[in-house]
Amino acid sequence: MSDVSGKVVVITGASAGVGRATARLFGARGARVAALSRENPGLDAVVQEIEAHGGRALAIPTDVADPEQVEAAADRVEAELGPIDVWVNDAMASIFARVWDIEPEEFHRATQVTYLGAVHGTMAALRRMRRRDRGVIVNVGSALAYRAIPLQSAYCGSKLALRGFTDSLRCELMNDGSNVRVTMVHLPGLNTPQFTWVRVRGLPNVPRPVAPVYQPEICAEAIVWAATHKRRETWVAASTVATILGNMVAPSVADWYLARTNVKGQQSDTPLPPDHRDYLFDPVGEDRGAHGPYGAEAKDVSWQWRASKHRRALLGAAGAVTAGAMAAGLRRR
Repeated sequence: MSDVSGKVVVITGASAGVGRATARLFGARGARVAALSRENPGLDAVVQEIEAHGGRALAIPTDVADPEQVEAAADRVEAELGPIDVWVNDAMASIFARVWDIEPEEFHRATQVTYLGAVHGTMAALRRMRRRDRGVIVNVGSALAYRAIPLQSAYCGSKLALRGFTDSLRCELMNDGSNVRVTMVHLPGLNTPQFTWVRVRGLPNVPRPVAPVYQPEICAEAIVWAATHKRRETWVAASTVATILGNMVAPSVADWYLARTNVKGQQSDTPLPPDHRDYLFDPVGEDRGAHGPYGAEAKDVSWQWRASKHRRALLGAAGAVTAGAMAAGLRRR
């Protein structure tokens, strides 16, 4: 697909953050969007935003931790919007805490949503896409799928599992000769509501994203692009690239650096309010939109991501420059 106009797109976690921004962008580009999320005011709001710009959208209250709800949602999408062309797994839930401060049921819930929720969505998509031999599944990952950090063991473990699942599935589809495609988009620290409603244990202050911080619209653009371009993975932002490559080169150095800086670096200066509500087991009953409270420092542009879209041309140009320099050197000799 070179274009998403008229395509049917399912997005989980669509009521807030990256999912909200992605649903809006797909809708703005003419897709028919099914927005999946647990019941909350943001779910209806994203549909209204898409329809206000002339798009078509459908809100389906869904807890992705329940495979039966996901399957029922897929049936409804195809009945009301048509055959699913793109399925984006973005829903997530987490806990900010040291491992020993997290309860087993909290780990279980975060894993059910962030990892198994994506598995459930992928399986629902595959049941429909494989028989038609077409479609794209986009799994939303993170730099933390390659390099885990303190205070986010539940999230990092789930994203790492999702990367392994995606790689395995890709090989199986290739072996089957299938035209169904699976890809993954890895994201940086983002200015989303995640940090205002995540469960927090044993920390005095409100969590914050790891700097540098980016606006979710950058990631929405990358997800839409990944749905229409044949690339195995997409890395968004220079910080994501540095995190992944740095960990490949010197993981022990990364351990040392993160141990010294990231517990404090993931806490804001704002004390955690005593009435803090989180979304882990029950949705927060308010619309918090796509953005969090860190807009003043969040970047609106990722030059790395813009360049990444044209990496073949850039590599070709770099190769030509290198060859020219080598030829000039030989002539001088």
